[in-house]
Amino acid sequence: MRRNILLILTLFSALSAIAQTRTIAIDAQQEKGPLTKTFNECIGAGRANEGLRADWQQQLKMTKEDCGFRYIRMHGLLSDDMGVYKVDQDGKPMYNFQYVDVLFDYLLSIDITPFVELGFMPAAMASGDRTIFWWKGNVTPPNDYTAWERLIFKLVTHFTERYGEEEVKSWYFEVWNEPNLTPWFWSSTQEEYFKLYAHAAKAVKQVNSSYKVGGPATAGAEWEPEMIAYCLENDVPLDFISTHSYGVKEGFLDEYGNHGTVLNPDDWSVSKDVIQSRKEISASELPNLELHYTEWSASYTPADPIHDSYHEAAYILQKLKQIGDAAQSMSYWVFTDIFEEPGPRFTPFHGGFGLLNTQGIKKSAYHAYSFMNKLGATELVNEDEMSWATKNTEEDLQILLWDFTYTLPDSINNQDFYASDQPAAAKGKVVIDLKGLEPDNYIMNVFQTGYNVNDPYTTYLKMGSPQQLSREQVDMLKNNSTGNPLLAKPIQIDNSGKWKHEIALHENDVFLLTLSKQ
Repeated sequence: MRRNILLILTLFSALSAIAQTRTIAIDAQQEKGPLTKTFNECIGAGRANEGLRADWQQQLKMTKEDCGFRYIRMHGLLSDDMGVYKVDQDGKPMYNFQYVDVLFDYLLSIDITPFVELGFMPAAMASGDRTIFWWKGNVTPPNDYTAWERLIFKLVTHFTERYGEEEVKSWYFEVWNEPNLTPWFWSSTQEEYFKLYAHAAKAVKQVNSSYKVGGPATAGAEWEPEMIAYCLENDVPLDFISTHSYGVKEGFLDEYGNHGTVLNPDDWSVSKDVIQSRKEISASELPNLELHYTEWSASYTPADPIHDSYHEAAYILQKLKQIGDAAQSMSYWVFTDIFEEPGPRFTPFHGGFGLLNTQGIKKSAYHAYSFMNKLGATELVNEDEMSWATKNTEEDLQILLWDFTYTLPDSINNQDFYASDQPAAAKGKVVIDLKGLEPDNYIMNVFQTGYNVNDPYTTYLKMGSPQQLSREQVDMLKNNSTGNPLLAKPIQIDNSGKWKHEIALHENDVFLLTLSKQ
């Protein structure tokens, strides 16, 4: 019996050793097709008024250059801090789009297109005084739906006059945000939201029938079949479905960042929501509707240190790989910690949603997006579930690979676990086995993010988590997280067209290898 147990243990040990070697076998001549660019179609931002800040604009410009996002979505375009609507002493409506113009002019100047969220309610048009967030977005229905429709008509007409019909045809108009989270984001009912949507959609289409309008922008992938049914039954325009998903086990909203959250151990969290949404649309009478996830992340709270942690980079890549082309866009929430839903934050790393912190330090999550943006236009056939292989031309090839390991212990929440230094355990090695390459001299560049590599949060923790950063500390953290290649090495591909490369892998590492002809 003892001998059998020892034999089993020996066999298990041998099998474990084999399992620690992962091979990614790629034929550079085997093309799958165009690479799906769901990952950088859209990015989120907190609220419109924050977009008037110089540091917000500087960070967005850098993010656009590095990560390639094409659209941006944010709350609060119609809130009072944007000065869009009021009534004069005689009760006459007054419209003002000067702040909106400053913001949208800037977005278009850096080649980012608005994904326009129509909300929240101007106080002078609101039926109540219930608000959300530190900046008090009004979440009540309009006191006059004709006035609401007129406001949307005026706004979209202004966009058309200022930017031209052809430009605005490329935009999306999304009505409200998370109306299923009552009373926080919407103080009324589903029926009342559909009424709000119908009036807004009518106004958009009155300006131009080719303009795209949709919703319901719900939390948790809810109201999708109901939205489609309502629009069909009432002849209301609907060009796309939008909704949201976050990767924690409980809840939907943490307005001021006070909750404890737990990363969902289900490997298909978030991803299965997106795939289910696509199935619901496909099974409906409007099977060709676009699907846009206009918010997603590992966690919905603005005080979750997983957002700052190196773990987030591999998490992002894992979800986007699983989702594939099920959605037209997956808008990560958000690009920057210049984000004031719970009010101004008092520490440089506080679990904020951003890819960048307030000082513009690139988090590990930022590098996940910048690495994806370096992938080629053509995806190659690849059986490995945690990598992409792409090429731009016969001479240029890219391999983006990662390890995603769920490391959160039972009975502990994100706020406790990710707030401390978390070294990554070894995961063996990855062998990249390529064939079909053109014989020639190449330069191999290796990029990485992971524990202690392009990982400013771990460095910050080891600094003692200072409440404020000096200019020198900011510069040091930025210089330690540039995302530049860690290795540039000449290699030669002989007439066999084959090449192998080994990488030592740790938990939640991310690597990008590029091969370019000299």
